[in-house]
Amino acid sequence: MTNAADLKQLAEQAGRDLEDAPALAILTWAAETFGPRFCVTSSMEDAVVAHLASRAFPGVDVVFLDTGYHFPETLGTRDAVAEVMDVNLLTLTPVQTVAEQDAEYGPKLHDRDPDLCCALRKVKPLEEGLAGYDAWATGLRRDESPTRANTPVVGWDPKRQKVKVSPIARWTQADVDAYVAEHGVLTNPLLTDGYASVGCAPCTRRVLEGEDARAGRWAGSNKTECGLH
Repeated sequence: MTNAADLKQLAEQAGRDLEDAPALAILTWAAETFGPRFCVTSSMEDAVVAHLASRAFPGVDVVFLDTGYHFPETLGTRDAVAEVMDVNLLTLTPVQTVAEQDAEYGPKLHDRDPDLCCALRKVKPLEEGLAGYDAWATGLRRDESPTRANTPVVGWDPKRQKVKVSPIARWTQADVDAYVAEHGVLTNPLLTDGYASVGCAPCTRRVLEGEDARAGRWAGSNKTECGLH
């Protein structure tokens, strides 16, 4: 099924039907509905959704965006996930290397125009990478920030004309921690070093006590999302 109108209707109905369903059931629905036209995206902050998806759909495609600006710990988490989980890890890269981008736009574009940097190094590569799929899963949670408070467990992504699955949208950080502990799921080492949300190194800092989980992203600016969501 690739007709956008049908996909949108399917997504909105599933969002209502699966609102109270367990995360594994939501991913099982996605796997059964879309098969190989379903993938998981992961920032490798942790591998919870990838692990859940591998249980629902062994060998599922897990898509990772290598922006060229990641912490070494993030790339290490990606490599470990590929090694130990029953997933097909796919790494997407921007058209330009960091050096080529610097040559065209000037160095440290992330400081001067973070929206453009994200568009070039995240949004465009993901749009191209998702071209062969009808549905994709994310690790978005409602408790992460006010901008994510209304995230549906299954919804419609109008920008990409795809079904967007957020199986742990209703989870809290305590739920994530409990799942990680129960299943021994890989997590980014930076999460135990003061980082509550892990993005590109130049635009990510440790969070302070009392700040929300995403306060360390693009700190000092009005930017709160990279444009993927």
